[in-house]
Amino acid sequence: MLKLGYKASAEQFGPRELLDFSCLAEEVGFDSVFVSDHFQPWKHTDGHAPSALAWLGALAARTRRVRIGTSVLTPTFRYHPSIVAQVFGTLGVMAPGRVVLGVGTGESLNEVPSSGVEWPGPKERRDRLRESIRLINKLWTEDRVTFEGQFYRTERATIYDRHYEKVPIWVAASGPLAAQMAGQIAEGFICTSGKNPQLYIDLTSKVEEGAAKANRDAKTIERMIEVKVSFDSDAQQAKELTRHWAALALSPEEKTGVEDPVEMERLADALPLDRAASRWIVSSDPDFQVEKIRPYVELGFRHLVFHAPGPDQARFLKLYAAEVLPRLRKAFG
Repeated sequence: MLKLGYKASAEQFGPRELLDFSCLAEEVGFDSVFVSDHFQPWKHTDGHAPSALAWLGALAARTRRVRIGTSVLTPTFRYHPSIVAQVFGTLGVMAPGRVVLGVGTGESLNEVPSSGVEWPGPKERRDRLRESIRLINKLWTEDRVTFEGQFYRTERATIYDRHYEKVPIWVAASGPLAAQMAGQIAEGFICTSGKNPQLYIDLTSKVEEGAAKANRDAKTIERMIEVKVSFDSDAQQAKELTRHWAALALSPEEKTGVEDPVEMERLADALPLDRAASRWIVSSDPDFQVEKIRPYVELGFRHLVFHAPGPDQARFLKLYAAEVLPRLRKAFG
């Protein structure tokens, strides 16, 4: 079954605004709401970074139907895995069957300024993520957990408030080794749109490869993709709206090691509009939106979470729900 969600951009809006937008998303027919977990935004001017953990509790209380979760949280530096297990155990009780813990290896923009940690290489970040997932799962299924890992320890730890149905963990990946990890140990896989089409073929293949190595059925692993869309009745306006998120068009080489939102903003502002818009499906035509989304669905992504760049999120939600969501459901079931 196709699921169509809303990406709540915690880097762009304050917590009350974001909560109102997310409740509206449920009201107009979206199936899920996923929130980013940033300590710092991509830009300093008019930036925001409300706590995703506190905010999700409010979202759980204010909604009744939508699936909710992080896309994504890093359970390895700012947060000890046992704290993540406690928070999402509580959320699972508050909104049973609706909560997802989406995790990733993290970005220095969030982890270094908040903790002063020396930012490690990709292998250590993957190893930390794998170990943290193992510990979180133990805490959700066992009592009095004493854990001696390479990076994390607990001593007779128990999560007292947790739902009998374990919160699923979905792993975000932009590279092959993390995608393989998702196939091996996670209930879901997350990635983002707007990159080289071959990347998505490679990533989904690695998810399947990881599942096979772990003797798992890859079809049971949910595939979610954040789809970056700028949709407006005015096509030029749709393009202009992408300027706020120009940082997403920076290459990994351009932004690696940039931990200051002021500097990130400077780099992003220097990009021409065409490049700023390059990660987005930009149009005023709902059928164009459907056709550009089609390749992701054909690769097996059945959970599409839409990220819109503009300040008037209420307008986007109503317009997209009226003009695009019905077409997607008709085209892809």
